Amino acid sequence: MSARTEPRTLPVGRHALLVELDTAEQAQALHAELLRRRAAGELPPVREIVPAARTVLLDGLDDPGALAADLAGRPVPPLATADGEPLVLPVRYDGPDLAEVAALWGVAEDEVARIHSGLEFRVAFCGFAPGFGYLTGLPERLRVPRRATPRTAVPAGSVGLAGPYTGVYPRSSPGGWQLIGRTDAVLWDAGRQPAALLAPGTRVRFEVCG
Repeated sequence: MSARTEPRTLPVGRHALLVELDTAEQAQALHAELLRRRAAGELPPVREIVPAARTVLLDGLDDPGALAADLAGRPVPPLATADGEPLVLPVRYDGPDLAEVAALWGVAEDEVARIHSGLEFRVAFCGFAPGFGYLTGLPERLRVPRRATPRTAVPAGSVGLAGPYTGVYPRSSPGGWQLIGRTDAVLWDAGRQPAALLAPGTRVRFEVCG
């Protein structure tokens, strides 16, 4: 059975709407389309449009019911390729789980950096910690499970893999992702505008350094 192309909508309080999709790809596509429609003046006023794994939340609506009716009759368009150059994050591929990831991929350890840095990623959504982006772009054959035992402290800048995602830890925190490297890029800076380096829809490439 193929995935539906029309979203499901649920009211959230008096001024918000949660849109449910069948796949992560549909959620990313709908988020991009809603941003496009808002910029073009095709949406009623909405304060926030927040994507997640398979949902999009619209908050600050005067009439959530009217927008729900509008979305119900619209299939989700395919996700368009974004223009411009991707954000490049330099990475030292020397993470503590590099050998385990190489074994799971069936390659030599030094091949992990070549393979991972040869892919382009896209921030699907943010969460877990301020500045943490869930990056899609790993082919299914390269997806790895989380660690059986999470670490109590993962250093800031650590680049990890878990399931379909790549992520970069913006600060030291517990975590169970497979760590393959580390970047010096500052993912979250409250004094910067915007504070988060990664935002939903941002295209990202990793570059081997060191």
